[in-house]
Amino acid sequence: MKLLLSTFILFSIAITVFAQDQILPLWPGLPPLQKESQLEEIQQQNGILRISNVQIPSIEVYLPSKQIATGQAVVLFPGGGYGILAYDWEGTDFAKWLNSQGIAGIVVKYRLPISSSLTNPKEVPLLDAQRAIRLVRHHAESWNINPEKVGVMGFSAGGHLASTLSTQYSIELERDKDALDMISARPDFSILVYPVITFQDKYTHGGSRKNLLGENASQELLDRFSNEKNVNSKTPPTFLVHAQDDLAVPVENSLLYYQALRANEVSASLHLYPSGGHGFAFGLGKGAVENWRLVLLGWIKTLN
Repeated sequence: MKLLLSTFILFSIAITVFAQDQILPLWPGLPPLQKESQLEEIQQQNGILRISNVQIPSIEVYLPSKQIATGQAVVLFPGGGYGILAYDWEGTDFAKWLNSQGIAGIVVKYRLPISSSLTNPKEVPLLDAQRAIRLVRHHAESWNINPEKVGVMGFSAGGHLASTLSTQYSIELERDKDALDMISARPDFSILVYPVITFQDKYTHGGSRKNLLGENASQELLDRFSNEKNVNSKTPPTFLVHAQDDLAVPVENSLLYYQALRANEVSASLHLYPSGGHGFAFGLGKGAVENWRLVLLGWIKTLN
């Protein structure tokens, strides 16, 4: 009986481990641009899981069954104004939905620039984003992913990070490097959902800009992180979706990026809805915007 019970317990543990999604740290040991501290991550569940003060950045990996896998992967950057991460609302919920479509979903828990443990805060989100896409490509074979079909998806400030990665993927800092740094960090496609794009005064989201660059950023920095100014012919094909009544991040953010993509002859698909506000995520109960994911799936299929 004891043997049978022990076997059952071990089998249950094995099933649990097998069923769990994988969570991998982005960096071995202390991440770059971070000093030793006693700070701890904060998680608050109040309708949405909000994560702040990230100290150990990671990826949470959701893989579809091999029977339906397309070979595509989407690396997700939740929003939150560079102050928190709306981790399930704009992260794990979408990863699970992508799995149902045969697409791997990888959620990035990136460090936020307001943490006092960071030595060069403005560079840290991009650094973590580059590492995330390299880590996915490093594991591509074992995860049944085509390394040439790895895209990014970002929401709000996460959309700013995804568009920064899409336009500044080749930027490198002076730091210790390893074998993963030899892997390309350029996304193969980009999905930007009510994204923050510009840091110019007229249309920016002030909270995201302040959290990333501080109160009195130079014009040079504002231009560098206004991603409509950094698009070129190598920027990946992009899908944009935005609501015209977005009072937090003006729809002009998506319009500016779309115009820059068009000017550089980059394939782009822009979808605007009359209502939906900001942070609509799946769009459930929000009228016409509720169907935006079906439009996205149609666009993704054109990338095959």
